[in-house]
Amino acid sequence: MTTPADDLQTVDRVNNLPAAVERPVDAHKGTFGRVLIVAGSRQMSGAASLAGMGALRGGAGLVFLAVPQSIVAIVARAEPSYQVTGLPETADGYLDAAAVERLAPLTQNCSAVALGPGLGQSAGVTAVVLGLLDSVSKPIVVDADALNVLATEQRSPLLSGQAADQPPRLLSPHPGEFARLSGLSMEQIQSNREALAVSFARQHNVTLLLKGHQSVVSDGRRLFVNSTGNNGLATGGSGDVLTGLLAALLAQGWSAFDAARLGAHLHGLAGDLAAEDLSRPGLIASDLPRYLAVAWSKLPSQP
Repeated sequence: MTTPADDLQTVDRVNNLPAAVERPVDAHKGTFGRVLIVAGSRQMSGAASLAGMGALRGGAGLVFLAVPQSIVAIVARAEPSYQVTGLPETADGYLDAAAVERLAPLTQNCSAVALGPGLGQSAGVTAVVLGLLDSVSKPIVVDADALNVLATEQRSPLLSGQAADQPPRLLSPHPGEFARLSGLSMEQIQSNREALAVSFARQHNVTLLLKGHQSVVSDGRRLFVNSTGNNGLATGGSGDVLTGLLAALLAQGWSAFDAARLGAHLHGLAGDLAAEDLSRPGLIASDLPRYLAVAWSKLPSQP
């Protein structure tokens, strides 16, 4: 039986950013992918809004947000460029299990899905998360409360190992979420981030983006350590913007590994640019989408 240290010895380290995906001069909005974001609850409408703006600034042509019915107006007012659909919800404002059926046509018509920001924790949310992970054939970014479902519902195929031809699954936990997923302590994770990320990704056949200082990306075969970002990004909602950005990159054709490393770089660079103008203490998550637009222009070769 191999150990995380053994896995780290066999991984290929990648230091460069992925090649650009072509954006044709005669393109239309459908050319750049359709992102579906399943997010939000009555108390956390902002998470859905931030993820939607991250996807828009990530270059997606069309962005659809599926949220509990009671917060549709709130989320829609945050940004007119995305489209919002209301889903069945429980009396306390969380997604109801019936939302799985309502989501089926939306998932069929999208290019990539983001699942998790602001969903909260309930039996209905668990049913929606597991239902989508088991049925959707498109690339999915799994974050936030969707990760919490996986941590408590180990029966999910995603954590029991899947076939090599499964649709891309990109998990983007912060260290606390990764501790719950892996059953390890925060101290164990923070002292061995690279090896544990590689080992987890290899074992479960997923791409993992372990967030934090120098975020780690691995698909079990390759490893990338991000160099952008600063502690101004340690603010509520920052990760939600990243979730939307990652889904946008998947929708435009980047592989899960390439989307994760480019997304980590752009998100961190947006944070660096925002901090230069606004300060690290004063940076908030809603600043990031605007600076993502600038971060694209700083890439070595702009798509």
